[in-house]
Amino acid sequence: MDQRSDASGWLARFGNPYDASLFDGEGRVGIDFGVYGVPETYVLDSNGIIRKRFVGPLSAEVVDKELLPLLKQLGGTS
Repeated sequence: MDQRSDASGWLARFGNPYDASLFDGEGRVGIDFGVYGVPETYVLDSNGIIRKRFVGPLSAEVVDKELLPLLKQLGGTS
């Protein structure tokens, strides 16, 4: 089972590119979101509703063509 201290240590050592990260020690939230592997990226709106799920690594093309327009639409970027 993953430990929060292991994840925090990894981020401290290699850098933390995230605005926010969550720890789901019991795996309950992961099951609710349908997480089955990493990496997975979720876009949530201001009400906490999942608006998009990206499975796998994000390429520059996916970020430019899908992620950024969605964030702009949701009011997350200018």
